[in-house]
Amino acid sequence: MTNNSMLSENIASHLRSVAKSQGGETGIVEAASGATYTFSELEKKSDHYAHYLSEKGVAAGDRVMLMVKPSADFICITFALFKLGAPVILIDPGMGYKNLLRCVADVSPKFFIGIPKAQLFLRIFKKYFASVEYTFCCGNSFGIFGKDISKIILADVSEYPLHKPFKDDLAAIIFTTGSTGPPKGVRYEHSIFAAQLHHINDYYGIRPKDIDQPAFPLFALFSTALGACAIIPDMDATKPAEVDPKKFVDTIGYYNVTYSFGSPALWNVVSNYCQENGITITSLKKVLMAGAPVSGELIERTQKILPNDAEIHTPYGATESLPIVSIEGKEIVTDTWKKTQEGWGTCVGKPLPGISIAIINICDIAIPEIEASMFLSTGEIGEIVVCGDVVTRSYENNILETELAKTTYNNQLWHRMGDTGYLDEKGRLWFCGRKAHRVRTSGGTKFSIQCEAIVNNHPDIYRSALVGITGQEGYQIPVLVLEKLNNCKRSDVDILLEVQKIAHRSALTCDINYFLFHPEFPVDIRHNAKIFREKLAIWAEKKLMK
Repeated sequence: MTNNSMLSENIASHLRSVAKSQGGETGIVEAASGATYTFSELEKKSDHYAHYLSEKGVAAGDRVMLMVKPSADFICITFALFKLGAPVILIDPGMGYKNLLRCVADVSPKFFIGIPKAQLFLRIFKKYFASVEYTFCCGNSFGIFGKDISKIILADVSEYPLHKPFKDDLAAIIFTTGSTGPPKGVRYEHSIFAAQLHHINDYYGIRPKDIDQPAFPLFALFSTALGACAIIPDMDATKPAEVDPKKFVDTIGYYNVTYSFGSPALWNVVSNYCQENGITITSLKKVLMAGAPVSGELIERTQKILPNDAEIHTPYGATESLPIVSIEGKEIVTDTWKKTQEGWGTCVGKPLPGISIAIINICDIAIPEIEASMFLSTGEIGEIVVCGDVVTRSYENNILETELAKTTYNNQLWHRMGDTGYLDEKGRLWFCGRKAHRVRTSGGTKFSIQCEAIVNNHPDIYRSALVGITGQEGYQIPVLVLEKLNNCKRSDVDILLEVQKIAHRSALTCDINYFLFHPEFPVDIRHNAKIFREKLAIWAEKKLMK
């Protein structure tokens, strides 16, 4: 029997189950409008969308691009598409219109569901949406883009029969942020979503009666499927670093939110606001920070605004495989953070149950199969690879990148994370930086996270970025680009002299002779936390050539 002949869970079945057991309880709250929906109402609304879309010709296997803001409609339409068996295409609008248009061309959606602004975008760049045969408008366009599907009332809102997916049936295509290259469409089969749901439930203990406030919209899907209420925050999800902390904190308190998922950029803003205003978020028992390395200083600051028994988890993973590794904040503060500051890298924790992590020799070409000799020993820095049920199988319409990112060992699929790191004697994974960000000098290879940690110890430095510029005989010259704290009033010259002294005291950075100040680092659009070091490298080279 082949894998594709094995049936898989349909994540929409979880919403249906929750609606039957917790039907009268609140499942979604839209903080901006105050609108609330019970689990029964969400299930009924999802069935309504499934019936309507089916009547209009959407069928199993049809690709549907969804561009709707975080809301109950976003959740219900997504579940409706799962019920239909129609793969949903999700693209971050903040990635820039050129990247977005290229992504649309890669996936060739047959149907398009979007808010009026997205409908206008489609019409302006119509040639890139040539595959789209029919569009649906979600929102009031005064009839310009057709009926508002969120307001259509059908006579038949009976339970829609769930599509029964096979293991390899496509459920969604979700694009990477493009932090180290063009965004890639990751194929999510129904089995991947099911595995993620179980890991989140089992490891992080998300339960019915919990109340979530996710700063990342997709997390609301998992919360709802697990029977937890999701508060959709009043914020621009594509700009977490620009969150209004008062609004975010006020809704946590008003709705007694018990856990929240967000990027370190968001929690940096929220924790600073709470400290400045003497606020303790008493209801919050669990915080999940992900999307970029999380500093011990941020964890300590966030701990101070939470109850003593609250937990802070920093999951590690990627769009292609998550969650795979995690660590709790108390372990970071008491054990690993001091080592991180000394250049050991960032400890991201131990693998989740059922997930295997290994370190292999760093390689920049495809590896069809890992050889036993490629595995490295404890403490040796190499390339991080992962095997498990949350590991996606391929990129959409991108054979080259799939071959570079996927490999096998003992007939099992492994994903090459594109990250460097090592395993310690306790089996914990330490992250040393992106493979593409390592700087190969005449004196050896330098890893970004390790080197940056040394100069980040300076009290006036907000963050730093190691980049390499063109050197002789194929080697790179290392440069540390620095970003000061916003409120810093000291001169660049004084800070630079102090940073150089700090750098030259460490074996990791003692041979770095070039330091540059940058006003504001370019960062990714999804978490506002991953530094675009490629852009900084180009900037640094131009700066030093003047």
